[in-house]
Amino acid sequence: MTAQTGNAVPKAEKLSDLFSLKGKVVVVTGASGPRGMGIEAARGCAEMGANVAITYASRKEGAEKNVAELEKEYGVKAKCYKLQIDDYSDCQRLVSDVIKDFGKIDAFIANAGATANGGLLDDSKEEWDRVVQTDLSGTAYCAKAVGPHFKERGTGSFVITASMSGHIANYPQEQTSYNVAKAGCIHMARSLANEWRGFARVNSISPGYIDTGLSDFIDQKTQDLWNSMIPLNRPGNAKELKGAYVYLVSDASSYTTGADIVIDGGYTCR
Repeated sequence: MTAQTGNAVPKAEKLSDLFSLKGKVVVVTGASGPRGMGIEAARGCAEMGANVAITYASRKEGAEKNVAELEKEYGVKAKCYKLQIDDYSDCQRLVSDVIKDFGKIDAFIANAGATANGGLLDDSKEEWDRVVQTDLSGTAYCAKAVGPHFKERGTGSFVITASMSGHIANYPQEQTSYNVAKAGCIHMARSLANEWRGFARVNSISPGYIDTGLSDFIDQKTQDLWNSMIPLNRPGNAKELKGAYVYLVSDASSYTTGADIVIDGGYTCR
């Protein structure tokens, strides 16, 4: 399929062609886990034909295992890269390396992030800085690194993994730094959608409670409380998000920019 430039209407008519990612290159940060949102986004893109570059912060073995799976299962090219997301120069290096290895970047899914360990008063100043630097500044660094490439090519899609926590204050856990950072990510997507209007689309996805294994240490009483606040009465599975990621990086979403897709089992509707 021919890549669309700027805000042009896609030439494809069939839905299967609009959703196809064949020939495209998609970067997904934070995709070293076996069942997280990052690897599911990568799986969805690979399933639709995209070549995929994934990043890891420390779990190299997990990332390499995911790369092998992506290539074997979907027959696409895949490669992993170490990324220190709170270092702008490292984000620049990532973009440069992916372009060198793949020839271009069509879409970038900024998924890597960190969770908070406590509230504003309980956590240290360093903890605040860690969460905000990773979740908010790190996302901005990725955008700033890949944006010039999108502008040069006249096309691109930047997708931010935000959170329903950017819309509400979670209970009973205190996590102000995380909530603030994710609210910033949502508005970053809106603002960049306007700033990049001539050459790229920018959107965000706000997941609710997703069972990725990272919350397994939370006591059952708290998890039951969370589920009682969700109309669907359960956490989501990360694979239930990959359709949204594919939509936003594909030509099917050619008239979608500045949007935030909330996928939370109904939590924020109450």
